[in-house]
Amino acid sequence: MPEMPSTNGEIERCLKKVTEGVEQFEDIWQKVYNATNTNQKEKYEADLKKEIKKLQRLRDQIKTWMASSEIKDKRILMDNRKLIETQMERFKVVERETKTKAYSKEGLGGAQKVDPAQKEKEDITIWLSNSIASLNIHVDQFESELESLTIGVKKKKNDNQDRVDELKTLLSRHRYHILQLETLMRMLDNGTVEVCKIKKIKEDVEYYIESCQDPDFEENEFLYDDLDLRDMADFLTKASAATTGLEHADNCILDSATPNANDEVPGAETPASTNSSSPVPSPGLTNHSRSSEVRCYAGIDGACVSRGSCTLHVFADAAALV
Repeated sequence: MPEMPSTNGEIERCLKKVTEGVEQFEDIWQKVYNATNTNQKEKYEADLKKEIKKLQRLRDQIKTWMASSEIKDKRILMDNRKLIETQMERFKVVERETKTKAYSKEGLGGAQKVDPAQKEKEDITIWLSNSIASLNIHVDQFESELESLTIGVKKKKNDNQDRVDELKTLLSRHRYHILQLETLMRMLDNGTVEVCKIKKIKEDVEYYIESCQDPDFEENEFLYDDLDLRDMADFLTKASAATTGLEHADNCILDSATPNANDEVPGAETPASTNSSSPVPSPGLTNHSRSSEVRCYAGIDGACVSRGSCTLHVFADAAALV
């Protein structure tokens, strides 16, 4: 215990470096996408890689402290660890885009050789990818908050219920938009949708991402109608049916065991995507896998929630999850 003051000081310095590192990462990340030529872009990508390596070293130190029994309140450590892991996922997006660029070395060498239609298609693909990434970051944050509200429920089940319901609604709607945007990326790649049609929804999608939590926000539920994609009302109805089944599992879990508030929430070494039910892998950020008192796995065949001897399988219509 005498070492605690020193440890607390080290933690504060580490968390300050995390904040500064994330800000620096964000600044470089913006430069990558605003670069006007290939040499600039490559330089910024190299800088981004250096920054993510620094953050990964800080993450390793945070994991060491989280494993220590001397540190009782580990919430801030967990939050900063997840913050770093989010940047790691964003870096993967940049790497993936770099490796899968559609134009050749000749195209990179002379801007005049780039087909304008192809360039427009690449730009809208990057926009779709970034929009999915932003939505996935929100999903990760919502799931983290929902987890913190539900882990220590015990007898105070109705506390924060309004926020829990709001988070569940946001998660459903975000997953709906992720599904639609991923489908559009696939259609664009297959040549079954025109770039101009996707451009028509761009403003509304950006408005949703930026303002969906505002009190006076009004969503355009017919956003994708002209693109012949799944209707939101149909999607949310079926998603709600699956969620109802999961809530029954929550009740079963609460009856079978009492969560230990001091239990650690271990994180996966490599965050895994929670969007496994999507028709194609998301090119955006994937959500970090979590180990908690309740685990939910959703897939085409249904969902399973388990804890101890209580296991509930919820089979939903595949159309609700695909």
